[in-house]
Amino acid sequence: VYIVAEARLAALPGAVPKPKKGGDKKKAKEGEAAAPAAAAAAGFEVLAKFQGAELVGASYEPLFPYFAHLGSAFRVLADGYVTDDSGTGVVHQAPAFGEDDYRVCLANGVIAKGEGLPCPIDLNGRFTGEVTDFAGKYVKDADKEIIANIKAAGRLVDHASLNHSYPFCWRSDTPLIYRAVPSWFVKVEAIKARLLANNEQTYWVPSYVKEKRFHNWLEGAHDWAISRSRFWGTPIPIWASEDGEEIRVIGSIAELEEVAGRKVGDLHRHFIDDITIPSRHGKGVLRRIDDVFDCWFESGSMPYGQLHYPFENKELFEANFPADFVAEGLDQTRGWFYTLMVLSTALFDKPAFKNLVCNGLVLASDGKKMSKRLKNYPDPREVINKYGADALRLYLINSPVVRAETLRFKEEGVFGVVKDVFLPWYNAYRFLVQNVRRWEVESSETFNPGTTLDAAEALVAAAAAAEANGSSSNQQVSGVAVPDRWIA
Repeated sequence: VYIVAEARLAALPGAVPKPKKGGDKKKAKEGEAAAPAAAAAAGFEVLAKFQGAELVGASYEPLFPYFAHLGSAFRVLADGYVTDDSGTGVVHQAPAFGEDDYRVCLANGVIAKGEGLPCPIDLNGRFTGEVTDFAGKYVKDADKEIIANIKAAGRLVDHASLNHSYPFCWRSDTPLIYRAVPSWFVKVEAIKARLLANNEQTYWVPSYVKEKRFHNWLEGAHDWAISRSRFWGTPIPIWASEDGEEIRVIGSIAELEEVAGRKVGDLHRHFIDDITIPSRHGKGVLRRIDDVFDCWFESGSMPYGQLHYPFENKELFEANFPADFVAEGLDQTRGWFYTLMVLSTALFDKPAFKNLVCNGLVLASDGKKMSKRLKNYPDPREVINKYGADALRLYLINSPVVRAETLRFKEEGVFGVVKDVFLPWYNAYRFLVQNVRRWEVESSETFNPGTTLDAAEALVAAAAAAEANGSSSNQQVSGVAVPDRWIA
């Protein structure tokens, strides 16, 4: 017995009979159709039809037994993100490997926030010891063995290859696995109302980025994971006991030197990771956690870090905060703009800036991100040498990027500025200069853009007034005729 979304019956091999190629043309012409009963007999028998909601809460036996001991798992849930345009209409949830999976399992009590997640993959992409049949096997190399295991258990319905999009590392072109890892978080959800209120105190150009994109991002903000498992970076100044129950956060170099009993001249991890702090609760010694800061935490700390606040320049900082003006690209609504707002709100309950200018992004001509590796854009130096920096500037300031929209950069666009703007502009200027020089020769006077043109304008006005009164004026100021001819 199979349970499958009605719209996806065709995805189940043999469920729906395939029509014969060509068919009976004579019967088709006569308007005869194949009997429905005959078609049904060739496919699977439909035992019952019901709404998917009726399955919610039902438990089931998992395909593999490795996590069968989890009492809260292996039951049917429902969520709006599941669609009937692919697969079977039933989606397996793995909370350690997907944002929607995590959200659904958290909302339905399968997992709990802050607790460990069931995860059969280690940090090297290999199955853990819990997966006894495939332990130590790299996940991408285990497909055939997994299929064979399912077939041997009599649970294989179909075996096929599907082409679909998949994430790859943009540096090494190796396949990626979306996997949850232990992290340290800032409780952004607890200050969400204050973030929204502080955003209202700022002025953005263009305004829709603030009112829509940034507002919506703040409204849906989750707790912020600020830790990264890397070597290089700013070490997170947290010392913890082995069981993680005793934690001490170091707030300054002076405090670190006090607990270390020595001078600390460099804060990179290989200079401070050997420092231990005696436990205050009989837990041995506290050691620094392995993680370093997310670099966005550091960028959001820029207003304070650049002045070494609060250890120095306290009055200077307080007199100039929030900043009058910041500017960056549209992508920073989820980056720098966001981290600035989160940290300033958490620390001072005010925005980090008063005014903000946001520009769009310049993409390659094919709409993809410009990449040094792919070389999908012209060399900027060659563009400037060929068309000039001013043509490039004018091309950019007359493009959608000034309205915080994307621009597909095309070299012919810069050439268009030269052809349609600079050359006509230059030719008009050259024509003016030629006529000015001719006028100076004919009049034996020096052309002055201020006095000469003012006098010419006065004469033109007098002539127009005389003509309106029905009289004529033979007054002629030297210089009027020449500009008159080329302006007309």
